[in-house]
Amino acid sequence: MAPSAKTISEKSLRGQSFWHSTLPTPLQGWPQVESDLDLDVAIVGAGFTGLWTAYYLATYEPSLRIGVFEANRVGFGASGRNGGWCVGTLTGISTYSNDPKAEAQLQRALFETVGTIGQVCQIERIDCDWHAGGWLSLALSRTQETIQRQLVESWHGMGFTQQDVRWLDPEASRERVQIPNYGALYTPHCAALHPAKLVHGLARAVSSKGVKIYEGSPVREIQGRKLKLDTAQVRAHWVIRATEAYTDSIRSQRRRLMPMHSAVIATEPLSTDQWDEIGLKDRETFGDCRRMVIYGQRTRDDRMVFGCRGNYRFGSGIDDRLPPSDDCFKSVESRLAELFPHLPPLPISHRWVGALGIPRTYTPSVGFDAQRGFGFAGGYVGEGVAASNLAGRILADLCLERDTPIVHLPMVGHDFSRWEPEPLRWIGVNGIRRLGEHLDQNELTDRPNSKFSEALFSHFSKG
Repeated sequence: MAPSAKTISEKSLRGQSFWHSTLPTPLQGWPQVESDLDLDVAIVGAGFTGLWTAYYLATYEPSLRIGVFEANRVGFGASGRNGGWCVGTLTGISTYSNDPKAEAQLQRALFETVGTIGQVCQIERIDCDWHAGGWLSLALSRTQETIQRQLVESWHGMGFTQQDVRWLDPEASRERVQIPNYGALYTPHCAALHPAKLVHGLARAVSSKGVKIYEGSPVREIQGRKLKLDTAQVRAHWVIRATEAYTDSIRSQRRRLMPMHSAVIATEPLSTDQWDEIGLKDRETFGDCRRMVIYGQRTRDDRMVFGCRGNYRFGSGIDDRLPPSDDCFKSVESRLAELFPHLPPLPISHRWVGALGIPRTYTPSVGFDAQRGFGFAGGYVGEGVAASNLAGRILADLCLERDTPIVHLPMVGHDFSRWEPEPLRWIGVNGIRRLGEHLDQNELTDRPNSKFSEALFSHFSKG
């Protein structure tokens, strides 16, 4: 578990990632819990999920006594370490339901969520470098082209139009980014942003609505409607778990979510000439369709931020910092160089890691038990910047018994089955990861994958 906030100074926090290092000065802090509390709602975790839930609860019902309890600092986890994509998609969306209409409703809600977050940023005056330039999922081989054309067709089959998602031919995609490709899936439902500015701006907005935020206050156990902390106990009518990759730090919640690392780099600000060789004039986010995800964006101060899926540590351990020489960063830099073979090596200013939460079924969920007074959301598999807003709205509606369309979406009502114990978990996860890398490499070089290998990966990566 990460050390408490009293041992993490502002200087140390700013060293966690490029995003943390560029937060406005001085950084606002919040107190630790010092005595027992009685609340209406107790939320565990001050990342996007916890803060969005608090935001909508306080907006809908200002009289509620709401507390948010953070083990470290606001945005210390994935909310302050991700690639800065606010994209209206979710992994495994087709596995929730056999009802195509329900699947389309969830996808529409996710698309709309991107705009909803942008509106909140305007209302609350949160300057998070927001720019809705869309998302390019590039086809780097003929095989990837086939896969992504089929994805475009499937979205159109659900009733979405060219305004939501469309196929760009190689010439059109090269006008947006100078990466050799066979075309690209493009959707405007994605914004590039500064995630740490968003999560800290959201914390200020939540605090202004009367919500109490407590940093350096790790929750050790959830027992019914009670939270056990080192220094106090908290009683609440509703308890919300919003701990994502750090869920294992709560004894009763262990093995619900598996922490998987992601490694990210940021370049120095690049020159106009360099950006002419790269593209991204509209700050489009970009990646491809490989299983071992890659992602990139152009920041407002003209840096390239680029990352890819990392490793799993035995026992669900989490690395909050790694030395710049670590092999995971060499892998990120190598993959970036492969995308832009015409460029000399780009100067790197920051290297960092973060952990995302992966459920056993690889599908995110929002759960709520009114009788127990317990709710949770998470398992976004790296796509939580937008989805956490939708999850927060759903949790707020469920707490307040608001019968809205979103509480009936197919991502609601699925509990997380537990991951296998060690060493089975480590063996299985790393074996499937290596298989995924093998399948990706075959697709990138247009070599056929065996149906058995694809079926094996699909079976074990979806629970």
